[in-house]
Amino acid sequence: MNFRGKLVIFSGPSGAGKTSIVKTLLNKYPELFGFSISATTRSMRANEVNGKDYYFIPVDVFKEKIKNDEFIEWEEVYEGLFYGTLKSEVESWHALNRHILFDIDVKGGLNIKKKFPDITLSIFVMPPSIEDLEKRLNERKTENEETLKKRINKVQWEISMSSLFDIVVINNDLNAAIEKAEEAVVNFLKE
Repeated sequence: MNFRGKLVIFSGPSGAGKTSIVKTLLNKYPELFGFSISATTRSMRANEVNGKDYYFIPVDVFKEKIKNDEFIEWEEVYEGLFYGTLKSEVESWHALNRHILFDIDVKGGLNIKKKFPDITLSIFVMPPSIEDLEKRLNERKTENEETLKKRINKVQWEISMSSLFDIVVINNDLNAAIEKAEEAVVNFLKE
């Protein structure tokens, strides 16, 4: 795949603030960016919309898409729970000459960076602490006890991967994190 635009990846632990930063950039620069909606096999949450938040697809359909080479990247993030970036999603924004924002897991972000190193900016959104992250996840009320435990257990590994990203933004204060991320993205687009 050849892109005219650039790719900007936001990765980090669930609850670190990636989505808030991405939504702010999309709202502020709608003419510059398209958002790559990820595909997943997880269940849709009450406040989510298929085709807006994620493409929610059954495991067998996801596996068929893997076989058909329909993903730029995909990962079995937790056992039986797949996430991925569809080629068709990226190609549709590419056709509109937009830069593409990604809000994806750490492995997915690193895989895209590895495939397209010259046109990709990777930003790791770091929580101020694991305790703070756990509090945020509890306040979101989107996790049950089992899924919360899985996410928290994965955080140490995710944080250990942060040095592989171009920039680390610590989200102590959301407005300051947005400002730092926006500055990095604007500078990258000028290159």
